[in-house]
Amino acid sequence: MLPIRTILHPTDFSDRSGYALHLASALARDYQARLVLLHVLARPVIGYGEGVVPPEPEVIREEAKEQLDRLAAPGAGVVTDRRLAEGEPAEVILHFARETPADLIVMGTHGRTGLGRLLMGSVAEHVVRKAPCPVLTVTAPFPAAPAAVAPESLAVAGPM
Repeated sequence: MLPIRTILHPTDFSDRSGYALHLASALARDYQARLVLLHVLARPVIGYGEGVVPPEPEVIREEAKEQLDRLAAPGAGVVTDRRLAEGEPAEVILHFARETPADLIVMGTHGRTGLGRLLMGSVAEHVVRKAPCPVLTVTAPFPAAPAAVAPESLAVAGPM
């Protein structure tokens, strides 16, 4: 079994990050690993124009901290650290992965392709290419576990 002691979960609070958090929490529980939740505030690009007032950085930071604190607790017995950082998301995630040190990164991906990926870039792709540890990307929720089958429905037919 791979030694997984620390799992890093970068989040942007999207649905796909939520799916990844669910998986990261389950893995942390199963491996008895520490779970580090990380949100990176991208440095704001401020463009002044007529009537545009940029939001206060402290307000943005406080709102992000509150969102990070509200993330669902991963479950009993899982040691969880919550971190808020600022910078270019992929580079900050890679920095945290090295400094923590993380044994696994579990993150959501938006699955952009074509022009959207070219214009927006891909944080997940950058992390996958340069991470110092394995990266598990999640794009969809795991299917629900199948319902238990009643024993009487497993009756074996006799000889024909």
